[in-house]
Amino acid sequence: MDPPAIPAQAARHWHPGGLSGFNEAPHALAEALLLRCCGSRHWAERVAAHRPYPTLDALLAAADEAGYDLSGPDLDEALSHETAALPHPDAPPAARTALRAAHAAYESGFGHAFVISLDGVPAGERLDRVLAGIRSRLGNEREEERVVAAEELRRLARTRLTRSVAGG
Repeated sequence: MDPPAIPAQAARHWHPGGLSGFNEAPHALAEALLLRCCGSRHWAERVAAHRPYPTLDALLAAADEAGYDLSGPDLDEALSHETAALPHPDAPPAARTALRAAHAAYESGFGHAFVISLDGVPAGERLDRVLAGIRSRLGNEREEERVVAAEELRRLARTRLTRSVAGG
């Protein structure tokens, strides 16, 4: 007998309450949580399929490995689920304008949202880091930028997964 269907709304907002909750969750819930961390269905299926994980580090290692193994279409799918980071509402209007222009130039050149991991960057430095990152990466060739974007996406997925599973 098939497990009962999980309402989409419940899956979108579910939090496991720790690694054991993630390990013991129905497969569909685990995949839904993973898709919030990285938009590749293949990545989410692969990470969910290898549960249970003995430690958070083991889960993160599996997530990294699955991220390194993304095919071109899997990476495209994951990048298509990313959105441009918005500046803090208190950011000066000129900074918001500069960020919108930089994001538009990046998306026009590469066909997807700019992704960057800001893990460990103090809140007051994030806007400058994003603007500097976009400006420096706009000069990349398309394939070079795919490699950089894939690495940033792996880092983002680790941070999101840690926060989602460990509540950190």
